[in-house]
Amino acid sequence: MSDLWEDLQSVANAAPAAFTAAPGERGTIKAKANFNVSEDVAALRKAMEGIGTTEKTLIDILTHRSSSQKQAISKAYEETTNRILVNDLKGDTQGNFENLLVALARPPAVNDAKWLIKAMKGTGTDNSILIEILASRTNKQIKELSAAYAEETKKTLIQKLKTEVSGDFGKAILLLAEGARDESTNVNADKAREDAKWSSIPHLRQTILEYKNISGKTLQKSIEKEMSGNLEELLVDIVKCVMSTPAYFAEKVYKSMKGAGTDETTLTRVMVSRGEIDMLDIRAEFKKLYQNSLFKEISSDVSGNYGDCLNVICGGED
Repeated sequence: MSDLWEDLQSVANAAPAAFTAAPGERGTIKAKANFNVSEDVAALRKAMEGIGTTEKTLIDILTHRSSSQKQAISKAYEETTNRILVNDLKGDTQGNFENLLVALARPPAVNDAKWLIKAMKGTGTDNSILIEILASRTNKQIKELSAAYAEETKKTLIQKLKTEVSGDFGKAILLLAEGARDESTNVNADKAREDAKWSSIPHLRQTILEYKNISGKTLQKSIEKEMSGNLEELLVDIVKCVMSTPAYFAEKVYKSMKGAGTDETTLTRVMVSRGEIDMLDIRAEFKKLYQNSLFKEISSDVSGNYGDCLNVICGGED
């Protein structure tokens, strides 16, 4: 493990970026200043309705508008054409590029809900996706994705999770899915010393620090030693997100491209879900951890329209 996770002192005073930055501040996908819905709708139609698709236009619009602007575009697109933008994107593109554009066009909460639905589909559950989404999202994001989940499936996320996860891991996942973590930044150091309860983000950060002071080893190492399987992965991911959500995602992105073959599903999920939130910080952490820019890594790993679009989300060379 990188010693990034071992150097805990630096997190003592700084609140986790993801919980303090306002949406859009540290993202690469930002609202367009002179936003004109009807112009965008016309451009998207032209890009898809003619002979052949103008991919560049699709990439340009979907990576240079904020989520709320894209929802306005989707609504106007449907009013103008009686068709659904996401469905037209699906019909006009394919493979990883299609998945990427569709995710860019959807509201973040709907993406999270769809990813969770897919993770729990069929036999067996993809626990690492449950862990990634539920460990890294704020309470507000969890409430929004839960609402989107209920709308999509007519079932609550909690109901579904209860049939999918069990034991201590299940309890922990359900705790996160309730979206009731204490996000206040007031920490009681004595209380943190007394217990290692991790339902509160700042409280957990304080616990991590106290733990290192008391035992001389990191909480993560201890978790890895004492636990195994899904519960271990969940607790380690919570610790990582508490210490630095951008570093957590930098590592995810790196692993999705490392070795033979690329895990495009993870790459797409991380780039889209963090594009508007903390991509600038993820890039900085990536450079620190892997001595290479994320932009270069993406360029050497994926190509075509899919690679081009990811590079625009990445937003530049470091």
